[in-house]
Amino acid sequence: MSATDKDLIDFTMMYVTHDALRRDVRRLASAASARRADTRAVRKGWENFKAQLHLHHTVEDDDLWPRLYRAIGDDPDRRKLLEDMEAEHAVLDPLLTATDAAFTTMSGDTLNARLVELTAALDTHFEHEEQSALPLIQEVLTEKDWKGFSRSMARAQGFSGAAVYVPWIVDGATPERRRQFFSVLPAPVKVLNRLMWEPRYRRSGPWTAGA
Repeated sequence: MSATDKDLIDFTMMYVTHDALRRDVRRLASAASARRADTRAVRKGWENFKAQLHLHHTVEDDDLWPRLYRAIGDDPDRRKLLEDMEAEHAVLDPLLTATDAAFTTMSGDTLNARLVELTAALDTHFEHEEQSALPLIQEVLTEKDWKGFSRSMARAQGFSGAAVYVPWIVDGATPERRRQFFSVLPAPVKVLNRLMWEPRYRRSGPWTAGA
């Protein structure tokens, strides 16, 4: 079945998550270049970045890629693409560890170098995923499959995780991006974010509080 023969999957959540991760690694690079990476706010931003990236990739590894492997069967080109996705995840793990070590010792030149490597690897992976893996998902998975993956992500995140994830996604987002994001979420989420989550995030959240 081709993408034109079935309902299109909405990848909004994937794109906004990728964008937020790209944004944060560049925030850290900017802070490191300005020699202010040792502030509490930047450290908190880095810890949240690691947590969000780990959750995102863990659920892909545990749920999304297995769904795709089942759907594509023995097709060698498609299997190679999924193997590349897994390999790119594996490349990021040691880069995170190396960046974390440089962050801990606050070696400025080393931290800057590790962040250049991490940023390049993230950009390469996200671009590859968006240009190649998402079209494959659109082609071979059903909307039911995608909703199953989304439920796995929500379970892994939990309510407390959502209370951080939602304001983190819209941190610095344009009004149009916010509208797009909230349009794919249950209506109560927007209310919770406005009344509770976002004010709490802004008071004690990463990157700016106490900087």
